[in-house]
Formats: sequence, structure tokens, C-alpha cells
Amino acid sequence: MKRCLLLLLISMGYYSIKAQQITANDIPAIIGKLTVEEKVKLVVGAGMKMPGQGGTTVGSTEDKVPGAAGTSQSIERLGIAKVVMADGPAGVRIDPKRSSQADQTFYCTGFPVATSIASTFNTELMEKVGVAYGNEAKEYGVDIALAPALNIHRNPLGGRNFEYYSEDPVVSGKMAAAFVRGLQSQGVGATIKHFAANNQETNRNKINTIVSERALREIYLRNFEIAVKESQPWCVMSSYNKINEVFASESPELLTTILRKEWGFKGFVMTDWFGGESPAKQMLAGNDLLMPGTTKQEQDILNAIKDGSLSENVLNKNVEAILKVYSQTLTFRNYKPSYKPDLEAHKRVAKDAASEGMVLVKNENYTLPLKNAQSPIALLGIGSYETIAGGTGSGDVNKAYTVSIYEGLQKKGILLSEPLANYYQKYLKEEKAKIPPKQFFFEPDKIAPEMGFSDKQLDSLAEVSSVAVFTLTRTSGEFADRKLEADFNLTQVESDHLKKTAEAFHKRNKRFIVLLNIGGVIETASWKQYADAILITWQSGQEGGHAVADVLFGTVNPSGKLATTFPVNYEDVSSSKNFPGKELEAHTKEGGFAAFMGVKSEVVYEEDIFVGYRYFKTFGVPVSYPFGFGLSYSKFSLSNLKVSESKGDVKITCVIKNTGKSPGKEVAQVFIAAPKGNLIKPAKELKAFAKTKLLKPGEQQQLEFTLTSADLASFDASQSAWITEKGSYGILVGTSVADLPLKGKYDVKETKVVSKTNKVLVPARDINTLRTK
Repeated sequence: MKRCLLLLLISMGYYSIKAQQITANDIPAIIGKLTVEEKVKLVVGAGMKMPGQGGTTVGSTEDKVPGAAGTSQSIERLGIAKVVMADGPAGVRIDPKRSSQADQTFYCTGFPVATSIASTFNTELMEKVGVAYGNEAKEYGVDIALAPALNIHRNPLGGRNFEYYSEDPVVSGKMAAAFVRGLQSQGVGATIKHFAANNQETNRNKINTIVSERALREIYLRNFEIAVKESQPWCVMSSYNKINEVFASESPELLTTILRKEWGFKGFVMTDWFGGESPAKQMLAGNDLLMPGTTKQEQDILNAIKDGSLSENVLNKNVEAILKVYSQTLTFRNYKPSYKPDLEAHKRVAKDAASEGMVLVKNENYTLPLKNAQSPIALLGIGSYETIAGGTGSGDVNKAYTVSIYEGLQKKGILLSEPLANYYQKYLKEEKAKIPPKQFFFEPDKIAPEMGFSDKQLDSLAEVSSVAVFTLTRTSGEFADRKLEADFNLTQVESDHLKKTAEAFHKRNKRFIVLLNIGGVIETASWKQYADAILITWQSGQEGGHAVADVLFGTVNPSGKLATTFPVNYEDVSSSKNFPGKELEAHTKEGGFAAFMGVKSEVVYEEDIFVGYRYFKTFGVPVSYPFGFGLSYSKFSLSNLKVSESKGDVKITCVIKNTGKSPGKEVAQVFIAAPKGNLIKPAKELKAFAKTKLLKPGEQQQLEFTLTSADLASFDASQSAWITEKGSYGILVGTSVADLPLKGKYDVKETKVVSKTNKVLVPARDINTLRTK
């Protein structure tokens, strides 16, 4: 009877082990008390409850935080309690309801997606988002957040690009480091992911990424290196893919040699969920924790210990790394969650981040900001009424609400065409009823097709409306990459709609504005001439509609900059010729989850270091909107560039002045143009950035930057070293990669080795990499 009652209490969340409070000095003694079987439990997670499906893998997270991605296993006799891990990165992903606390809800704030926040170019704001996120995790009982994600936007069709920051490793690394600092200030651990070279969803569990040492070091590892060195995250999540024939989670060169020995990482490494193939190889590589954990993995490790293929000393090292982190967690400090995070304050942070990340890319004849007129706005596009807050999969958030653009404008008291709104709402209700329910939680959302209008309908709207605002919307998610047709490119209905709406309104001398409610890049070159103004609102979280209203009507002056390039055509992208690679075996006939695991395949990064603007600028390929670009309702001047040397570092200062009529913020971006040498170099590379405070008209601010010799260096695979070649380095400062009015130089008199590295992650075959002439 007592045992039954205990089990009931555990299942209802009323009972948990009181964790032993330990220090790093206690850990060797604890390891000495653990049996081999107990050590194995500590390196294998307790399983997970699959959302939308019955059953669990090895256990369940239900007794601690329902909806969490996984937990560790407990060792009751030593007071080692379960540690809770929850998904992100746009907000804490847990279930909003708990059976043990039926009178409460546990909604989390839906922040803008990573691409949106990266567009703020504001690390201070990013850190505030991390603090808010961390507070919710803390007060809801989460110990470790599975965020941030910082993989590179290698290709615009990447299905999870919305979860990632940028095509540039400096922006990605700096933004991730700021988020980690904010998050961990709340006593919650961060997990930077997915390490490394995970830049697609197609066959992600089986893909072999074939990439040069230099591209790895300069593009796909550099962002992680910045994040590790500038924020020391508690955890790193290894990626599913192979890197040059070896699974990331089974690569000692990646997880031990580079991550720990070269970069000084102090935490532990966990797998992505169900990642890798050999538990013993993962342990040997330094992948300490296998998540979410299966009984088969436990048995495989025990068998490896018994047959001598895995030393218990290695297992001890894995356990030590894990316990050092666990000892810092809220669970091990016996923190009692309040279940009452400050959601009102976090709502304001989410709104600020959303509005500051919006990027104004066109504004002819001062179309924006709008003024409330006597005649209503014709609010068009299904995205105006069903605004997408974020992508799907583990990057989704169970939020209490999402404010649509329609609702945001209504709340602001803007006059809208209500007959048009009713027309859309009726259409959406009918179309949504046709969409079958998801069979599995990881399936991407399906959105209703865009509604077409006749010429007569648009003429009637133009006659009675003050202005037309059309929202073009897109969604994507985990497990699938985006498509070229009807996703990156517009549908015929969308294209016709934009053109005809522009014609109907322009012939009456009325303006046409396009909003892009998107998580990643789409094609804009073929239709942007129709719009008088284009505002990229991104997928801007639960407060998106309010933020859009503020920017459209000038309550907030847009200051976002593109952290990723918008090409003219998809074929212009350097990776378009090889993305997402080729399959080496046939697909399984199984459905459901098995269908998403992928088949044996490979992708060759032939574009090498020429990713994003590095390619477009070096090879002179025109773009629709360049990296770093973004307009304001005000105007700014950059002046007084000074470049000097101090103890081997390059000191750079410049002055930004608001020369316009509206208060606003501006971003200074520092690029270098390396001299010609033995190594091929991109035409320009971003090395630093900073955002001003809100400057009043006529106000100015001096910004300061420091570049080290490492910032000037390129990776030379022949020497396994970062090299700064002699010559004159151009120091270029401006507001985008295409607008760099301030030009200085810094002379390096002799070629020097900045740092030596280990000869690791070498491709097993030659790669026909892209080269400049």
C-alpha cells in the first residue's frame, strides 16, 4: 500500500528526491561510490514523452516538468536527482497544463525567432531576451535549456534557418554568446547547438557533410568558438550529421581536441535526440550524455565495458563532466520554482525585440510611417489575419496567444476595412477546416493558400481605402527543408495579387505596402517594384502584431539590419548547386517517425568559405538586398574614422550622428578587406558591429571597436594554423556590406602565425572548391 501511494505521489509531482548539494571537490568521492550500472544511468537520459503520442522511450519526464524534452536519471541513494532539459530557442517549450496543478497554466513567452532577433544587431537586447527566457525556465522548474541554436544560414532553403541567427559566424557567435550570458545569469544552463556543420534538415540523421578544414574553421566552427570563449555555456549539443565520414557525436577530434583542448570548454556534451550510432564511440569521443536515452544504449555501454572496448576510466570522465554541471543546477541547489515568472515584463521584452528586429528594405517617397486616415486601410493577405509567430518542431513555443497584425492595428485604434476582414476570416475558417490534423507533432504546419481577388474587387477596395497593406507569409520547421516553388518563390496567385493590387491603388495615387511575415529568405527581386514600401517583420513572436503596428505608424523607428542576404534568384546562391546533397540509398517504406530519420547521403560544400555575402561580394553577383542592409525613418551620417594600434590590437573609432528628423538607432558594421597573399580571401569579411543608443535628431555617439590579430587571420590548412599575412588591411565601416563610406587601413609588416591548431577533421577526399580567378 505504501509503495502504491509513493508511486502515485511521484506520478503527480508531489514527491521528488532532495538533491545532494555538491561541489567540484566532492565529485571524485561520489564517482567512487557509484556502481558501473549507476554510472551508465548518469550518461544515458531517462527518455522522453513524445508529444501527441502515447508511450515513452525509457521513462517519462511527467513527474517533473510535463512537456520538457528530457531528463537525466536519478541515483536516489546518493541524492542525485533528475535534471530537467527543455527545448527552445524562441521560448521555453513545455506543456501549458499539468495534471498535478490543474488550476494553473504554464504558458511561456513566445519571443521572435532567432533570425529576427539577430536582425537587431543589438547584443544588449539579446541578453535581455536571455534573462527573460532564463527566468521562465527557472520558475517553471527547468534546469538546462536546449538553446541557443547558432548554425549558419548556408542555404536559404534550410528548414530551421528561422532558429539560427545569420549567414555570418561573427553575428551568430556574438548573438549566441549574449543570449547565453543572459540565460545563465538566472542559474539555468545554456546548450549551444547543433555542433557542427548542421545546415540542413534533409536526411539530417544520416548526411555526411564533406567540407574543407578551412571552411570548417572560418565559417562553421568560428561561431561556436566565439560563443564558447565569450560566454562559457554549460552544455554543447552535438549534431546528427557526419563531418568528413565521422558522426559529430562520435568525433573525438571535434568534441575533445577542438572543443575542449583548443577552446577550453568546461561543460559537458550531449547528443541531439537519438543522435549517432555507437554509444561506446560517443563516450570515447567526449560526448558525455546520450539523450533522450534508451535501455539499448545502457546495455551497449555495459557490454562495451565488459568486453574492454570502453574503459571505465573513460566512463568516469564522462560522469565527472556531467556532475560538474549538474552541481550548478537549480535542482541540485534545491531551488523551489514559484511557477510565477514575470510574464508581463517578458511580454514587453518580446515586443521590443520584435520591433527592433524588423527590417525596412524599401520606403519610396516616405510612404512609411503611416498616419491614421479617415478612410480605412485595406489589410490584405492571409498573414495579416493568421500571422505566423514562429516555426514548428522543437523551436516552437506553447504560448498563451499570438497577436495578429490585424489585432495589433485594431488595438492601436487604426481604421481598417471590416468587410474585408470578415471576408478573410470566413475564408480562413473554411480553408483551415480542410487541413487534416497532424499525425505527428513534428510535422510542419500547413497554412491556407493565398486568396485571389478579381480586378473589380481590387478596384472597389482602392476606391474606398486609404492605403493597401499586404502580408506575405511563410512557415517552416524541423525535419524538412523548404521548397523552391511556392515557398522561396511566390505562387502565381501571390505574384498576380501583388501586381494587381499595386495597379489598382497606384492609379488612384494611393500607396501599396508589403509586409513579409517570414522565417527565412524569399525571392523579392521579381515583384519588389510593385511596392512603395516593404517591411520584413519576420516571425516576430507572440507580440508580433503589436510590434508591426508600432513600426508602421512610427511609434518605433525601424532599425533592423539583414543578418542574411536576399539573392535575386535562388540559383545565384553559392550552395544552390549542391544543396541538400545526394542520397546514396533508397528511402525506407516505413511511415511516421522513421520516415524522418533519413537515408545514407552526402553533401559536398564545394563553395568552401564563400557563403552568403562572402560569395556575392567576391564574385560580383548582384543581390536583391545585401547583408547588413536596413532603412530608417531618419537619416544618419558616419564620420571621424580613426584606426590605431595598441599592444598589437587594432583600435577603431567612428562617430554616428542622427541627421534626420526622427529619433532612431543605427548600426555600425566593421569589415576588413585583406591584402592578396598566398591564401584566397573573400572581398570583405565582417569582424565587429555595434548599435547606437536611441539618438535624438542632431545627437551623435562615438562607437569603439577592437580587433585582435586573430580577427585579421585566415586559416591555413597546410600549416594547421591561423595566419595573418603581411600587407595593408582595409578597415571599412558602414551600414551594410554594400555601403561602407569610412575607409582606413592597418599595415601588417610581416606574416605571422597567430595560433597553431591540431590537424583534425581532414576530408577523406579532395574537394573541388570554389576559387577566385
